[in-house]
Amino acid sequence: MEYVNLGSTGLRVSRVCLGMMSFGEHESRRWALPEEEAEPIVRRAVEGGITFFDTADVYNGGQSEVVTGRVLPKLLTREEMVVATKVCMQTMPGENGRGLSRKHVMASIDASLGRLGMDYVDLYQIHRWDRRTPIAETMEALHDVVKAGKARYIGASSMFAWQFAKAQATADRHGWTRFVSMQNHYNLVYREEEREMIPQCVDQGVAVLPWSPLARGLLAGNRTREGERLTTRAGSDAFGDALYVPEVDFDVVDRVNEVARERGVPGAQVALAWLLSKAAVTAPIVGATKVGHVEDALAAEALELTPEEIARVEEPYMPHAVSGHE
Repeated sequence: MEYVNLGSTGLRVSRVCLGMMSFGEHESRRWALPEEEAEPIVRRAVEGGITFFDTADVYNGGQSEVVTGRVLPKLLTREEMVVATKVCMQTMPGENGRGLSRKHVMASIDASLGRLGMDYVDLYQIHRWDRRTPIAETMEALHDVVKAGKARYIGASSMFAWQFAKAQATADRHGWTRFVSMQNHYNLVYREEEREMIPQCVDQGVAVLPWSPLARGLLAGNRTREGERLTTRAGSDAFGDALYVPEVDFDVVDRVNEVARERGVPGAQVALAWLLSKAAVTAPIVGATKVGHVEDALAAEALELTPEEIARVEEPYMPHAVSGHE
């Protein structure tokens, strides 16, 4: 496993980040795994050199953070692991139980640390843009979280490039902590981030941490062109259905599978290797419900596509409407 700096910081992270959303039983995700089934998957990731783990307070009613906090200390010391979580979605009752107000940010970091059983997180990310809260209020609250020692760094997730620039400029103006990472929607069937957000991140030295690197399993073969759903997740993932356009996206899937057959590897490895070939990408966030999913991610990190193969898998792409910001 290769390790790189998280953007322009000195924090070292593995080139693959294990997404923990699949762990922690909850009625919101029928495919999420209990702790005893999650542990062998996380263990294999650690054995393969993965030290970077991403969760969120909203995942599985907070159970993802609970499982993360229980499993990781069995496998790594606190200094060896890099743990990221997020804030913004509705996790508490009432009008102030969501968003990026000072009230919710301060309540949420304490709640996350309690579920994780940790004194701090390495990366605290805003899960989405909050149109109801002035960005100055959010940036000051996040700065105070860092100064209180509850987070080492802060990051952002899917938004428009102008919003990200506004947030960073606000921090700069007041001498507050800047975002060091952008967790955005980026994969072979959704490449709109290449237009503005990724060039901005490269220019500013911000780490790019793509979510849904396999397009909610589309690039791994969890559904067919005819609409057949081959996994529990594919059959119950309404969010995934809203993100992609099967009539054009399957041309990309077919091309990935074509290259994969020639290489003698699964399509998932080619799709992940394509992301890892992009100089702007720091670490894709890869989810897993089987040890084999981790094996594919580890193999992809070592798989080097040729320039010709990269051009072939990119060629069928069709522009998409912006998605993933909500």
